[in-house]
Amino acid sequence: MSTLSNVKTRRGEANPPSVRFTPDAFPEAKSSKTGVSVRYAVTPEKKWFVFRASYGREDKASDYLVEDGTYTYIAKKYVERYIRGKRKRYLQTLIPNLLFAYTTEDKAEKYVNSTPALSYLSYYYNHFELDDEQKNPPLIVSCDEMGRFVKATCNKNKHLLFVDLSQCHYKSGEMVRVMEGPFKGTEGKVARISGQQRVVISLSNIGLISTAYIPTAFLQKLDSE
Repeated sequence: MSTLSNVKTRRGEANPPSVRFTPDAFPEAKSSKTGVSVRYAVTPEKKWFVFRASYGREDKASDYLVEDGTYTYIAKKYVERYIRGKRKRYLQTLIPNLLFAYTTEDKAEKYVNSTPALSYLSYYYNHFELDDEQKNPPLIVSCDEMGRFVKATCNKNKHLLFVDLSQCHYKSGEMVRVMEGPFKGTEGKVARISGQQRVVISLSNIGLISTAYIPTAFLQKLDSE
């Protein structure tokens, strides 16, 4: 494993320990209404489904799913606004209307098509594939990719961005890992966005997520497989 220039490893380690996306690395999913919480647990029968909740009702949908025992994740970031001269800090959904749920196919189908209380919920479809009926299937995100996405966004940093490819000016195609700072453990590609060096994480068929500014000394190049 090679490092980018000026990188400093902890306690002089030549090869710092790799980051594993274990269940403990995922935050608890919690209902804001009842306080019910669900821990992320890897199960062969479950997959990461992507749902779209119309008119910004992703939190409402998440509450329902969590109370039903389903683990959910909504990427958010802190936003500051001045209201009547006072600074207010609140959470804003990073990818509007999208909700990620780790559940079985049967339960996902029930939520979308057989639950009146979730009439506003629909699948986010994979527009790059066709099923046997020549229709776009529901988008499913792999556990590894979801782990990288959660690692990059769970700190709710106010500088997180949901960006378009045209906004990214990649320095190289190499994968890196952030070794220090609030984004420690995040893996992605180095790019310049809004004039700053950042690490960009790809979420297949959805888009790109950018960290805040990352100094070169905090980056470690990953070996290509």
